[in-house]
Amino acid sequence: MTKPPEPALPSPERPRHADGPRGLRALPDLSYNTHSALVLALTFLAYMLYHASRKPPSIVKRELARSWPPFSDPALLGATDVAFLTSYSLGMFVAGHLGDRLDLRRFLAFGMVASGASVALFGLGYFLGLHSLAFYVVAQVITGLLQTTGWPSVVAIVGNWFSGRRRGLIMGIWNAHTSVGNITGSLVAAAMLGYGWGWSFAVPGGLIALGGVLVLFFLEPYPQYVGFGPSPIEPVNEESTDEEDSSTAGGAGKDRRDAVGILKALSIPGVVIFALCLFFAKLVAYTFLYWLPFYLGQTAIGGEYMSAASAGCLSVLFDVGGIVGGILAGFISDQLNARATTVAIFMYLAIPSLFLFHAYGSTSKVTNIGLMMICGLLVNGPYALITTAVSADLGTHKSLKGDSRALATVTAIIDGAGSLGAALGPFITGFISKKGWDTVFVMLALCAFVAAVLLSSNVKREIPQIIQNWRNCSTNTLSGNAGIMTKGTNFGDAKYLVT
Repeated sequence: MTKPPEPALPSPERPRHADGPRGLRALPDLSYNTHSALVLALTFLAYMLYHASRKPPSIVKRELARSWPPFSDPALLGATDVAFLTSYSLGMFVAGHLGDRLDLRRFLAFGMVASGASVALFGLGYFLGLHSLAFYVVAQVITGLLQTTGWPSVVAIVGNWFSGRRRGLIMGIWNAHTSVGNITGSLVAAAMLGYGWGWSFAVPGGLIALGGVLVLFFLEPYPQYVGFGPSPIEPVNEESTDEEDSSTAGGAGKDRRDAVGILKALSIPGVVIFALCLFFAKLVAYTFLYWLPFYLGQTAIGGEYMSAASAGCLSVLFDVGGIVGGILAGFISDQLNARATTVAIFMYLAIPSLFLFHAYGSTSKVTNIGLMMICGLLVNGPYALITTAVSADLGTHKSLKGDSRALATVTAIIDGAGSLGAALGPFITGFISKKGWDTVFVMLALCAFVAAVLLSSNVKREIPQIIQNWRNCSTNTLSGNAGIMTKGTNFGDAKYLVT
């Protein structure tokens, strides 16, 4: 008689973090791939909404300059931009420090809801009929501080879930959230402009607040908290001693690691160089972000001037090019295994594209669109690569000796330095645009050149590696062993191995 098959043993339940998101706890167990896809989708949505909520000021600039005192002077419009970006850049260092020490999910969710309220606060000036410059400056300062909760958090979360040689491509595709957010924000703000410019702030503010609720209920920052990995990573107070850490880790079986300080993060090879590079690269990118709709509205394209809403809609094509640029930069840097070389190439090529757009963009709408998308590709590509893959690489640099709680801090340092440039660019543009747009484009070209030159030493170190890797690839292909290689990338004076 055939023995009946024994019933299958139930699979052991994966541990769940006690303070994990309620939405995930209500769902059945998900596979690692499903979890990681959910993380990518939610962080993509989150930062897309952050950027969408930043677009209204650029869309309503022309309307404010035309009919809303005291903004008849473009320099005062630039003052609100610099208020936001300065507070953003300074607050970024604090946000990164907090991001490595607090619950990333709650930190991000709080930032999104609070940012939504502060964005709507600016639009409240329309409904209340306020004409005080101080009110709008303060509103932008508050928004800038709250928006710093976004970038260190999402990069740290994605860095926790994804690593390896394809990080550049994955994060390049994922970084399309920046351009998608700009496009979404431009279209929503332009669509609401017909109802009054206050609605151009109120609606994006409401959308990011709703996104924060989704993050709170469904985003898990650490794979360890849902059973993928050795143990949850618990933050450690700075006051704790090494003996306390080791005894606690040994007794409780948890991986408790110190979050690095700013000085230690700055000592990581490559952090300072890429931070300075991003300062100039982001200056160029954010000048386009804040002033492109205004520039298009003041420029006769094909002999015709566009309305503020039409200029805002057309400007989204710069970000369409930026999506392609971010993906292309990530793919090329993975193939070359050389982040600095990829960034430098894009920045050098951006210089002639800027002059071509300014010189021939007014010829026709088709020419304008083509040149604008090329500019977006070359300007946003390196900016996207530095703020994603490069930041994640450096945040897990081997010099940290396994410390995994540096991602948010390193990301905040690099992006904070970039945001100082982002604050400076639109502010200067508000003044020098009075002398003509030729001066503005010369400034942008000089900044792109400096960004590329700053990476010269890194490029010199990477070029021999690129040549050697190509030779190895050719040799391995001929011998039938293609693909079995170990590659390295230099960041500063130390070699970082990409596994």
